[in-house]
Amino acid sequence: MMSVDDPLTVTCTAPVNIALIKYWGKREEDKILPLNPSLSITLDVADLRTKTTVVASKQFDRDRLWLNGKEHDINNKRMQTCIRKLRQGADDLWRDGKLMIAKEEWKNYRLHIISENNFPTAAGLASSASGLACFVYSIAQLLQFKETFPGELTTIARQGSGSACRSLLGGFVLWESGTALDGSDSIARQIATGDKWKSLRVIILIVNEQQKKTSSTAGMQTSVQTSDLLKFRAKEVVSMQLSRMRDAIEKADFPTLATVTMQESNQFHACCLDTFPPIFYLNEVSKEIIQFVHDYNADNNDITVAYTFDAGPNAVLLTREENLEKLMNSLHQKFGFFPVTREGVTRSVFENSQSDRIIRSIVTKIGEGPRVITRSIDHEESLATKEGKPKFIC
Repeated sequence: MMSVDDPLTVTCTAPVNIALIKYWGKREEDKILPLNPSLSITLDVADLRTKTTVVASKQFDRDRLWLNGKEHDINNKRMQTCIRKLRQGADDLWRDGKLMIAKEEWKNYRLHIISENNFPTAAGLASSASGLACFVYSIAQLLQFKETFPGELTTIARQGSGSACRSLLGGFVLWESGTALDGSDSIARQIATGDKWKSLRVIILIVNEQQKKTSSTAGMQTSVQTSDLLKFRAKEVVSMQLSRMRDAIEKADFPTLATVTMQESNQFHACCLDTFPPIFYLNEVSKEIIQFVHDYNADNNDITVAYTFDAGPNAVLLTREENLEKLMNSLHQKFGFFPVTREGVTRSVFENSQSDRIIRSIVTKIGEGPRVITRSIDHEESLATKEGKPKFIC
């Protein structure tokens, strides 16, 4: 069998996804089964991503987790559910035709999980989605996880953080609400690649990098208990909007996709306001950006840009490559100059943002799902030392 001196490790990345058809509220809390289906776009992992290194060893005394250089409690119910289900599905590890670890042996290994985001955590940029997706995907890769039905891995990620299931796939991703009591049919699946949408550009406007006051989990629970609008939305509205969105994706119809995206964002935040007591995720700058988009489209007599906001104040704008430069110039004229990061390069005539409303921006595009970077502990992309500890600790 494998030498204890040969670290068992894998390093993976997973992308951020942005919901166009929103997920808000669960019909079942423990299994994280949503009130309604949702649809998202996966962003390019080169620009926004979680990176995770997992190290397994019999020498470790317990499972441990570090996020952005700080150790976190790994014993919360959701993470333990994911780890347990992944261990149950572990398979034999073979290398060069030799059996290195039999699947029954994995129960003797403990895991050190080291993860980092290259964007603000818990600020409304779907950090939990990419984080839990990378957590599940990386452990699955290390343990040679074997699905017993198509989409099973997405059901495990879903039980860590609902929208994490959508970050296991690229392009446009549908998360089915399902009807089965055990949640086995509440899976995520890709409904379209980005092939027809290569000119689509996504602009993230960071207006606040602080952790939000009301977590998504707490907000959803209160909305389900108190918002009549949320119940009406799940029953009467989502299926119609989902049909319109899928048709627009298939036809590469940007104006319709943009319209439905904005309507969905508005209704989501209306549900938050309809919650009692109300939940305020948007701030005054968010509202200014919404008005800016409507004014911009009216001035151009066309729908060339859309906005969407998740559970936070930071804006996500959708446009096409041919409109990008004009749109960015208009944003700078309206809000002042702020740094723009594109393809990993930050461009700004000033060292810091000159805007008192927008801190910085990231321009990205539609992307693919998670991937393995390396299975070597010595690789420069690995986040772990040979002892299974983080290379960098805050």
